[in-house]
Amino acid sequence: MAPDRGTKLMRTKQSRAIRRLVIWYRRNAAVTTLVDTASALVDTANATASVAGSMAGAAGNVAGNVAGAASSVAGSVLQPLVFDPLRRLQASGGPQGGYLAGAGLPSRPPLWVAVDGMGGDHAPGPILEGCLRAVRLLPLRVRFVAEAAPLEAAVAAQGLGDALAEAIGLGLIELVASGPSVGMNEEATVVRRKRDASINIAMDLVKGGQATAIYSAGNSGAVMAAAIFRLGRLAGIERPAIGALFPTKDPDQQVLVLDVGANMDCKAAWLHQFALLGNIYSRDVLQVKRPRIGLLNIGEEQCKGNELALKAYPLLAAEQRFVFAGNCEGRDVLSGDFDVVVCDGFTGNVLLKFLESVGGVLLDVLRAELPRGRRGKVGSAFLRSNLIRIKKRLDHAEHGGALLLGVDGICVIGHGSSQALSVVSALRLAYSAASHGVMDDLHALGAQALAAQDAAADTAAAASPGPSSAEAAATACG
Repeated sequence: MAPDRGTKLMRTKQSRAIRRLVIWYRRNAAVTTLVDTASALVDTANATASVAGSMAGAAGNVAGNVAGAASSVAGSVLQPLVFDPLRRLQASGGPQGGYLAGAGLPSRPPLWVAVDGMGGDHAPGPILEGCLRAVRLLPLRVRFVAEAAPLEAAVAAQGLGDALAEAIGLGLIELVASGPSVGMNEEATVVRRKRDASINIAMDLVKGGQATAIYSAGNSGAVMAAAIFRLGRLAGIERPAIGALFPTKDPDQQVLVLDVGANMDCKAAWLHQFALLGNIYSRDVLQVKRPRIGLLNIGEEQCKGNELALKAYPLLAAEQRFVFAGNCEGRDVLSGDFDVVVCDGFTGNVLLKFLESVGGVLLDVLRAELPRGRRGKVGSAFLRSNLIRIKKRLDHAEHGGALLLGVDGICVIGHGSSQALSVVSALRLAYSAASHGVMDDLHALGAQALAAQDAAADTAAAASPGPSSAEAAATACG
């Protein structure tokens, strides 16, 4: 009799445990992945109830049914809360789930984007795949610049032949042949020798008006050099800067950090120019009405920092064209208190690379700290997809690309390891920058800079002492 009582007691405890899981699941639907969790819960219930057999299996099925019933309601609650590039681009009515081609994007005729098909660690296959998705889901068309032989091999290897032929037939993609491309490990100045490289031809398409923007996931130094040589700098901007978007604690807010690698050593005047560029980008593309500009520093006080920060602070504080919010410490970059943070390229690149590692490290730490055994497996089943979303939210590569600000054209630089989703996100960024008129405001900024230079020259000329009347007469006689 004692064994029977023990068996009944065990069954009762298991049933109660499963019911608690069901109740917990229903109360915390906003932090679970609904479909995957339902199946995981059934598997867990069956595994932990091997002694009880059919009773535990039935209870597990009940849990799955309850979770499935809650999925449709909780899914609609979760959808707008997820900060995920794919989710942010998705819409219910589009093809294959669709990308959000409408939110934040004005309805305009399709524009052409030149794509450096040979740029990136995995090019040209994933780059082409991303372009094929983008032209179906966004109001743009692509001029894909690549070497013929590698492109044909990539199309065959990834089975993209039919999709590419269809896109070409519909006029969504044009293939542009190029010569030997610039390698990821080559010097930036190689763009001068390889004149028919894909990056140079893509830049020429923008320069000639055959494309509105350019995207490249290739050698960032070569991209910047080609942009300066082919497109030229904006008037009044001495050095272009790479601006990268960082996530903040608010899922709906991002902070623009520049420079993140274009200029290792900077002057105070350059940081002032970066702030002007970032202010326009944040206002036009990110739709922030009055962007708050911060100067990356080791303290909030004006007297702190190195020589560069001490010289840049008064320039930023005296500027009337944007809102200067003061120094931004490293801990405040992701706080949401700033919309734009300026720094030299060395510091910005270190900050960028550090953030790139945070997502993976955080996920590994949480996995290591989860309880072992039966409870740990159940908890992992509930939290796994949420941890992955956290990683994606902190992974800069998931945000598509960064704008090269300060050149006379829209230039988006992608991560070297970009895959198809990152390409789609980067092309959406290029379209957003073009459709919001960011170049018009940047040209206006250049005109203001030229006008200020002319006014300063006139003032200096008026203040300089002129020749005396005797000197003038002597000069005339001579």
